Amino acid sequence: MNIITKASLVLHMVRWRATWDKRNTRYPSPVPENPKFMTPREAVALIHDGAVLGISGLAGNQRPSVVYWAIQELFEETGHPCDLTIMAIGGIGGRSKLPGTAEELGREKLAKRLVTGHMETFKTFLKLGDAGKVELQCIPQGVMAFLLDAQTRGEDTIRLRTGVGTFIDPRVGRGSPLTDGTAEQWVHVDGDTLHYRIPKLEVALFNAPAADREGNIYVKNAAMIGESRVMARAARKNGGKVIVNVGLVVDKGYDEIFLPAEDVDAIVAYPETEQTGSVKHRKYWSLFTTDSTVSVQEGIERVRFINSLLGITPKRSAVDSAMARLAASLLAQNVSKGAYVNIGTGLPEEVCRVMYEGSLLEDITLLTESGVMGGVPTPGVFFGAAVCPRRMMSSTEIFNLCYEKLDVTCLGVLQADSHGNVNVSKRGEGAINYVGPGGFIDLTTAAKMVVFISTWMAKASFAIRDGKIVIERPGPCKFVEQVDEITFNGQEALRTGKRVFYATNVGAFQLTERGMELIAVMPGIDIQKDIVDVAPMRVVLPPSGEVLSVDPAIVTGDGFNLTLRR
Repeated sequence: MNIITKASLVLHMVRWRATWDKRNTRYPSPVPENPKFMTPREAVALIHDGAVLGISGLAGNQRPSVVYWAIQELFEETGHPCDLTIMAIGGIGGRSKLPGTAEELGREKLAKRLVTGHMETFKTFLKLGDAGKVELQCIPQGVMAFLLDAQTRGEDTIRLRTGVGTFIDPRVGRGSPLTDGTAEQWVHVDGDTLHYRIPKLEVALFNAPAADREGNIYVKNAAMIGESRVMARAARKNGGKVIVNVGLVVDKGYDEIFLPAEDVDAIVAYPETEQTGSVKHRKYWSLFTTDSTVSVQEGIERVRFINSLLGITPKRSAVDSAMARLAASLLAQNVSKGAYVNIGTGLPEEVCRVMYEGSLLEDITLLTESGVMGGVPTPGVFFGAAVCPRRMMSSTEIFNLCYEKLDVTCLGVLQADSHGNVNVSKRGEGAINYVGPGGFIDLTTAAKMVVFISTWMAKASFAIRDGKIVIERPGPCKFVEQVDEITFNGQEALRTGKRVFYATNVGAFQLTERGMELIAVMPGIDIQKDIVDVAPMRVVLPPSGEVLSVDPAIVTGDGFNLTLRR
């Protein structure tokens, strides 16, 4: 990426930051002869009090921002619409930092309930939840996708093994309600499965690139399509409404029709509507599309530069890179060419970087829960999209594919314990500290192999000196006797034949029938002093008592290479 491109990206972000809360909720219809085309406020008038409002998107992708603002403004002026149930499969809040997200709906009496798989980004809702003013319901992301798909067929419930043994299982944890002790339980035990349900979707709202003058919807040059079509079809089946916010009005035949005009009630055509965070549909970036004119390397550099400007993604250390190489090596040793691999957020994104630089992505296919396949998944504000993706599908389709073909998922960890259980959903007490599982439960249920990556200690300082790992400042060990909440059940994974690994900055563990077995130790780490004596978790050594030393190339990166199992 050259200096001119960097300068243009800085200018792009400055302009975005200066105008990111700009809106005109009375923006006139550009197609006055078609009554489906409405101002944002006119479209919001279709949302009745007490409606179940479904919204598609993930992170900064697919935000129908002007409609959010119109809902908020009309509520503040008239008190309507009110008592809404907001249903969002993924995390589409702004962490109370970014305007124009679903958090605009987090107002007392405007919303009465939030239903989602990933809570952490919905800070306004979480504060209301802690105050007892909004009901919070948590359902795994893939399960929600399947439930919405069931509603398109007129079905209300589904039965799955997904979630058995985790906090969503009422025998183990609280089930679906997060805060309100009087809230209805939407998960019930049914033999060896769990019986799930959610309310019927009544209004579907999503962002799409374009509509023609007849009202047909197109998704050409979208960064993702998420739940758009399944939500529209569910709303239609339930006798509800479909509202689409587009950035362009095009001629018929612009592309294959994604959603026909007869399935749409309102179209809000607004020129500021975004393809993804900071990027408008009318000036879309091809690097996020299946027809990219930008190389993968150039696209990665641009995404990394923007996230760095925003301060969203953390700066990674040499030790983090060593951890990522360890995780990537475990993955490569256990999969073959053609494998389907999912990469999570946080440290797994560093694993993705290592695999890309090691040319591993030429032989495997990466996918994200948003429905984007191939290319390189993007972090930060663009999470859910990919650089140079090969294909896009709905969330329902991607989770179906995962249950059929997912070979590996690589995910982060808040806590792990002696039984191999992992907590990623509960960071602390109260709703405000709740993360939620997102697609974690679905992905770990679907994958044949799970690779977790985590620092050994929280708030600690590690370094590499002379090719060895050094603990400069210790911190609380993240590998405990029992996790605070079970988002991944280790014993259930063993029962179903999964291979489970944990890559850390002190070494690698494998979950076995004997427990958490230390299979490799980083050079410079003393097994007794730095691992066994530190961890509340029970550490199991190999039957031989000999623990392999991690290859020095993994620690330093010198001479490191990745080769898939053939």
